[in-house]
Amino acid sequence: MASATQARALGLDFGTTNSVSAIARDGESELVEFSGDLATGAVFRSALCFWHDDAARGDLAREAGPWAIAEYLAFPEGSRFIQSFKSVAASPLFEHANIFEKRFTFEQLGTNFLERMIAHADGRLDDRPSRIVVGRPVAYAGARPDEVLARQRYDAMFATFGAEIHYVYEPLGAAFSYASRLTEPATVLVADFGGGTSDFSIVRVAEPGAMRRCVPLGSAGIGIAGDRFDYRIVDHLVLPMLGKGGHYRSFDKELEIPRSFFNDFADWSRLALMRNRRTLAELAQLKRNAVDPDAIGRMIAVIEQELGYALYDAVGALKRRLSDAEAAHFHFESEGLHIEADVTRAQFERWIAPDLHQIETTIDLALTRAGVVPQAIDRVFLTGGSSLISAIRAMFERRFGAERIARGGELTSIAHGLALIGLEPDLAQWAA
Repeated sequence: MASATQARALGLDFGTTNSVSAIARDGESELVEFSGDLATGAVFRSALCFWHDDAARGDLAREAGPWAIAEYLAFPEGSRFIQSFKSVAASPLFEHANIFEKRFTFEQLGTNFLERMIAHADGRLDDRPSRIVVGRPVAYAGARPDEVLARQRYDAMFATFGAEIHYVYEPLGAAFSYASRLTEPATVLVADFGGGTSDFSIVRVAEPGAMRRCVPLGSAGIGIAGDRFDYRIVDHLVLPMLGKGGHYRSFDKELEIPRSFFNDFADWSRLALMRNRRTLAELAQLKRNAVDPDAIGRMIAVIEQELGYALYDAVGALKRRLSDAEAAHFHFESEGLHIEADVTRAQFERWIAPDLHQIETTIDLALTRAGVVPQAIDRVFLTGGSSLISAIRAMFERRFGAERIARGGELTSIAHGLALIGLEPDLAQWAA
């Protein structure tokens, strides 16, 4: 087998919102940049779009990443857009997604996604690496996640690359990347805030040149992150206008509209799939019996007009503005739905307070598993897009002190580290 310095390893951070890959050789890691007018550097949106095309395989054409978004925006009525499908990887309740007249398992969605990602890499991902190191969350998203099922689905999905596959906790990838910047020994807490999960790992970093530069001590994770924060905004600003909390008439009674409609609406992995005959028929019946039929009409309009992407794009923009400003204006307008609201950072932080409490409890669990007290943490490295939220930063500054906090490579540090881990002679200490 090739030595570590001769080997070529691929690190792949398959994320809920974005995916990033890096190739390592000779002790160096380089991000894989994508090509084309729509490319966004090394960051590839974890999205798929399908539409009918007689010339395509199986009569369905498909695209991924920013190209999927462009196809969807060009013809939303005739396409099916799927984002954040990673969030159902460990769900035994998810069997398949209905895409027009076809059914796609998680593995099939993943394979289609990777095939298009490879195609847009302009040959950079064509050569077979000696190892592929895939990041995985410490704790999968969803209720009662099945880790064995997720592993089976991941194995089938990443078999596309035809190489030896290893799985490493995502924050450990970020830890390995961050360790390369340190010049002295340190105990480091890495906090990775993604779209679907928040994951924490504690590592002991030795001095440069040590035989074992990084030693993992303990990890913990929770299925709460950026998507949940988006849901809190949707829940407070959008869903009340679509009938949440309203009632419908059934014989001589008024009953609350079933919350299942709104749970589906707020979940990106299922929102795009609500545009099917059965769901729309149920909503039409609900509209006829609703005390406020206009509200249900607005929900139907959002689904029929495929407004989910634009709506969540506006929600994400509000969340990002509130990371830098004390208040921001939310505006969303389309045929059948108009929302205007001024939102303060304090309001947003109240909305996500229960989630922050659970995240903080998970940090404590990671410290306990590592056998480390907070005072023993020398550095805290925050990564992932949601680490930019002011309440997240404040949480760590309060617990560990601002002087110990470091940030950087919010979307790319995991892939860098995973690729470098792939060059290690013994991956057993890193494998999840």
